[in-house]
Amino acid sequence: MYKISEFEEMTGLSKETLRYYAEVKLLEPAIIDPENHDRYYDDGSYFLALLLVKLRRFGFTIQEMIDVMADESFAHLEELLQQKKNKIQKQMEDLRLQVEEIDEFLASGMEEDDA
Repeated sequence: MYKISEFEEMTGLSKETLRYYAEVKLLEPAIIDPENHDRYYDDGSYFLALLLVKLRRFGFTIQEMIDVMADESFAHLEELLQQKKNKIQKQMEDLRLQVEEIDEFLASGMEEDDA
């Protein structure tokens, strides 16, 4: 078992984030001491915390993360990751086109300056 401060160091999730994740039922402590309310996490919690860290880095919203965690078999995780990847690729293409438009606009302005 790991105290919340140890778990914070192990996972990179702040105490505030861990408390919030527990509040929204995303990642609850394995045990909460009834006397002093200390939170303890176990190895299973560690695996789930690492998954949550990855999902956040991949741009998942809290609700999307809750949906993933609700499906304990993670059967749809691959599909969700593929959807997220496709969305990011679309955003990258949109940004590339915006950069091209800016370049064209700047080039047209320079041509007018030269005239």
